[in-house]
Amino acid sequence: MAEENEMQLQDMDALDQLMPMNLHVSETGHITHAGPTVQKIFGDTSLEGMRFLEVFEVRRPGSVNSVTALQKATGRVLHLTFRHDPAGRFKALAVGAGDGNNLIINMSFGISVIEAVQNYNLTSADFEPTNLAVEMLFLVEAKTAVLDELRQLNGRLEGARVVAEAQATTDMLTGLGNRRGMDLKLAELMERNERFGLMHIDLDYFKDVNDTLGHAAGDHVLKIVAKILRDETREGDMVARAGGDEFVLLFPRLTNTERLNDIAHRIIAKLEQPIEFEGETCRISGSVGTTVSDFYKAPTAERMLADADVALYASKHKGRAQATVWSEHLAAATQAEMANAPPSRETRH
Repeated sequence: MAEENEMQLQDMDALDQLMPMNLHVSETGHITHAGPTVQKIFGDTSLEGMRFLEVFEVRRPGSVNSVTALQKATGRVLHLTFRHDPAGRFKALAVGAGDGNNLIINMSFGISVIEAVQNYNLTSADFEPTNLAVEMLFLVEAKTAVLDELRQLNGRLEGARVVAEAQATTDMLTGLGNRRGMDLKLAELMERNERFGLMHIDLDYFKDVNDTLGHAAGDHVLKIVAKILRDETREGDMVARAGGDEFVLLFPRLTNTERLNDIAHRIIAKLEQPIEFEGETCRISGSVGTTVSDFYKAPTAERMLADADVALYASKHKGRAQATVWSEHLAAATQAEMANAPPSRETRH
């Protein structure tokens, strides 16, 4: 008898190695043995002694709802779920074992094997050695590793692209937009047919700073100017350094010339405050020319920039530290003045 029991235990061990998801079910419907993988995914409570149909629900065929029906379903594929965890889905095949109506039921995960591995922390040791699912899992793991690496690489490439685009549209000295950034923003506003104001600022007396105190002082002044312009504009406004000491400000959805003039005069007042640099005092000011998209039936970037430049020229002509809004009358007067004026040295700076 002892030898017979030992042989049965050896048979069980062998069966568990060949089919780690096997169940032995008695003719009364009780589980008398559970393979190691089935027990692992069920949890800490032992399956042995529990009724099979209280642990599992047979989803298909729907007629298998009793022990007798289960015994008659030998040789048919069964679709099972845990009653306590409907996410646990299995395929199974029941065959008769020994005398009477005892059953051996071999289970598998079917196409839900990948989800099961994740949900139950399964490894290759939880499957029979010849199960093709193990090879598939290795392939899935390898594919996942490759995809993760590709995602990381794409992330790094995207980050590098964003940095490169930012550098391409940013003035490295001041951190403001550069001419290209300004052109892109103007094109965007034009494409959206959005109303906006455009302000062209040229620094007065900046050349004197460079000539007397050097380019280091000039760079310092430009950084201070950039901070002033950022402080006096809204978050969605565009501030660009368009040239050496020239700046263009774009104000989306702001075309009220009185408000724009108020902003221009605030900027001029801030620019005229003394700027200290290595014990020396730098003094500058600013001249401003402004136009708005409302002035045109079909505004273009080139036309608006040219008209803002005309208004800026008028501010320079009025004695600098002035703000002027473009108008048709101003354009005609400026054109006539420039046509009649003798050749002279550039009036800016």
